Amino acid sequence: MSRPARFYGELFGWTFEDQGESAGNYTIARRDGRAAAALMPKADPAMPTAWGVYFATADAARTAVRITDAGGHILFGPDPVGAAGVMVGALDPGGSAFSLWQPGARPGFDVVGEPGAYCWTENHTLDAAAVDPFYEAVFGYRTRQIGDGVGFDYKVWSLPEAPEDPVAGRMRRGGDLPPDAPSAYQTYFVVADCDTAADTVRRLGGTVFHEPHDSPFGRTAVVTDDQGAAFAVIDVLRTSGAA
Repeated sequence: MSRPARFYGELFGWTFEDQGESAGNYTIARRDGRAAAALMPKADPAMPTAWGVYFATADAARTAVRITDAGGHILFGPDPVGAAGVMVGALDPGGSAFSLWQPGARPGFDVVGEPGAYCWTENHTLDAAAVDPFYEAVFGYRTRQIGDGVGFDYKVWSLPEAPEDPVAGRMRRGGDLPPDAPSAYQTYFVVADCDTAADTVRRLGGTVFHEPHDSPFGRTAVVTDDQGAAFAVIDVLRTSGAA
């Protein structure tokens, strides 16, 4: 069993389907038979191990043009991935990496918001002034401020047709990380018990970066796996305080 399969299999209850050498050993992670995430080898061993985030688009080529026009940078693509879909890799003006996915035969997640599945992503950036208008221009997001915008500067993004249903967030980073730490997305996975999940991460060779703590959205912890990839775990049923 590979290291990622051992770590995430025990932490989230995932099973794994390696798509073979012809697909670059792209591996689908399933929770109760439903696609919950995917793993793939790094193209360059020098690259950091990290979770990526994909934004769905009906037209990857057209969205790639908007990314460039809005001040972002295309890393690769649009690249067809067989019949599965079309992919683009990009950087926003604040330096956070993200991808586009134009679905074909593979639409994306089969399960979200349940234990062992994705539920949220947020862009932790040093350059909120550049990032906010970028995502509004590229995806048409409506933004809503949470916090005072000074000591705690956080915005949620929503699609124009569903302004009360946020799809992601943006946090302006403070001084809790080293100055040279890159801007990046943080992905949240639901767990049944945050404290138990944090203990499991430690036992499997990972690190708990921020200990479990309560919030209006759930009890959460920020961790890394045994290869250094950062992510968050959250018990969405244990909430505290007002949003």
